[in-house]
Amino acid sequence: MSKSILSNNYECFVCGDTRKLDRHHIYGGARRKTSEENGFWVYLCRYHHTWSNEAVHSGDKTLDHKLKKWCQMKYEATHTREEFMQLIGRNYLDE
Repeated sequence: MSKSILSNNYECFVCGDTRKLDRHHIYGGARRKTSEENGFWVYLCRYHHTWSNEAVHSGDKTLDHKLKKWCQMKYEATHTREEFMQLIGRNYLDE
């Protein structure tokens, strides 16, 4: 299991809650394995993962997009944009 590149804490990345946490892969679907291997994940409480209108897995993609941008910025602090693009195939910082 990889360490998250965004947080070393066992708490919701958004609110700090430590109850009912889910591991959220920031780039899911076909990129889920890549997320796991590179630490592109965070813990989220159920409210921020699935339960609310603001949740990552809701119709509002604001939080999802922010996580993708933050993760790309953190990765590019030690890697190139080209390396990120090879892994994910999309640049979230210019959107």
